[in-house]
Amino acid sequence: MNSVCVIGLGYVGLPLALSFAMKGYKVFGVDSNEKLIEELKKGVTHHLESYNGKTIQEILKEQLENGNFVPMVDYEEALENVDDVIVTVPIPVYGGRPYFDYLISCAKEISKNLRKNQLILLRSTVVPGTTRNIFLPILEESGLKCGEDFYLAYASERIAEGKAFEEFENMPTALAGFCENSAKRAVDLIKVICKEEIIVASSFEVVETAKVIENLQRDINIAMVNEFERFTKAMNLDIFEVIKVANTHKRVNLLYPGPGVGGFCIPNAFYYLDAKAQELGVELKLSKTARMFNEGIPYYISDLVVKTIEKHKCPKKVAVLGIAMKDYSSDDRLSPAIEIIKILQARGVEVKAFDPAVKTEYDFKVSSLQEALKDTQLVLILAKQHGIEFEKIFEYIPPSQAIIIDTRNVFSYNDAKEKGFVLEKI
Repeated sequence: MNSVCVIGLGYVGLPLALSFAMKGYKVFGVDSNEKLIEELKKGVTHHLESYNGKTIQEILKEQLENGNFVPMVDYEEALENVDDVIVTVPIPVYGGRPYFDYLISCAKEISKNLRKNQLILLRSTVVPGTTRNIFLPILEESGLKCGEDFYLAYASERIAEGKAFEEFENMPTALAGFCENSAKRAVDLIKVICKEEIIVASSFEVVETAKVIENLQRDINIAMVNEFERFTKAMNLDIFEVIKVANTHKRVNLLYPGPGVGGFCIPNAFYYLDAKAQELGVELKLSKTARMFNEGIPYYISDLVVKTIEKHKCPKKVAVLGIAMKDYSSDDRLSPAIEIIKILQARGVEVKAFDPAVKTEYDFKVSSLQEALKDTQLVLILAKQHGIEFEKIFEYIPPSQAIIIDTRNVFSYNDAKEKGFVLEKI
């Protein structure tokens, strides 16, 4: 049986590991989080992924039962059984600076257990230059030489959360190898799960940079449309309708505005690129402006809430619906919704938030829509979820009293006119 080790079992690593397991591979999944490993061994995950009609929970249980997926914390046991190792360990950003310690720690563990002829495939999003200048030297501390004794490649991760299985299979993959044999080994491995084109670039740095730019262009696009929103609001126009019309042009593809930019990928992209840009003496003016603009959106939304409370003289209470970093997600990492809630609480607004997909516990989080809406007039919609029935708002708040601030275009102005509630859009 073919085998592979996947290190890092988060939003990327777990569906990636299970993708190989479904192809008949024996997959050793490694993560330093012992609680996570114990949950996975029991078939428990809170990810909202599915594939061919099966939820990720069902897939996980199947692959555990048939022995194709083995979660563990032990690098030594995992690496002694495989020829291929895939790394999806994150590089978080703290205070605007990338934090490499998790990746460095992972590289050191691999180095201690590295065997001849193994392929190490890095799939984390990184600061350009990381694979060659940080990851590779640590691997060679093993005493083995890259390109002769072992192989190294970098392939960018391009999935959207919620579509991971589909996009591992149907999204073109970009990669680069340390040498020709490294690239060939990586192509052969990725072909196991990817049906689309595999693009082999000339260097690690090309693929690393392309990946960061892929994310950063979305950050810039989102900043742009949120700025457009402020203009259209001043003109009493619906930004969602304006963008819908603009996007009928065949060369225009505007994103929609929202309450901010969250998750692990897009908010960190600027800081990955800027870390290298500073080293090179290059100033990223446009990218920095977009990032600063997006970081200010939660303050803009909280200002809108406070102004709405003052305008309608309603109680300083708000029901927040959706706290995930985007629609139909369980991921609350760097979620702008959390930032908005904290700002509102600091301004003396009582917040009760409902999001059935997010499992993190917060002091403001409640377990039902009814509980969130109790004794409240003002509703702030920050994310759509399958478990949030927005039409039921009016079962708990009479339409004549309801005030809804809608950042996700759940309701139209026609809805407000027909039902008689007050609608504010961003």
